[in-house]
Amino acid sequence: MPIDTLAAWHELVKTRDPRGLDALLAEEAVFHSPVVHKPQVGKPITRMYLLAAFQVFFNPSFRYVRELKGERDAVLEFMLEIDGISINGVDMIKWNDEGRIVEFKVMLRPLKAVNLIHEKMAAMLQGMQQQQQ
Repeated sequence: MPIDTLAAWHELVKTRDPRGLDALLAEEAVFHSPVVHKPQVGKPITRMYLLAAFQVFFNPSFRYVRELKGERDAVLEFMLEIDGISINGVDMIKWNDEGRIVEFKVMLRPLKAVNLIHEKMAAMLQGMQQQQQ
């Protein structure tokens, strides 16, 4: 039976607990960052970016404000505030027949928010990479 992708994702976000990511991501998952030009291909790198996002984005102000859903994809608009900067963005998620995420794309606005997220995500990812070594 396929995973209910959106329900599983919303539960991860609600609980701020990324432990369910492994079961939700397909091996061929691709992550599209708002600040990295090249797509990040594969489950391990997608998981790493999403783990960093859990630390950077999911503060008490984070909330989804709109959801558009297709048969195997969805666009989730979100709002949050970090360091006094209001951030608006979308998560664009595609999944396969089993309900596993095959593509995760994040888009952000305004430019001030993009720059802030770039700084915070870079620091978080660097720390994660150092822990793996």
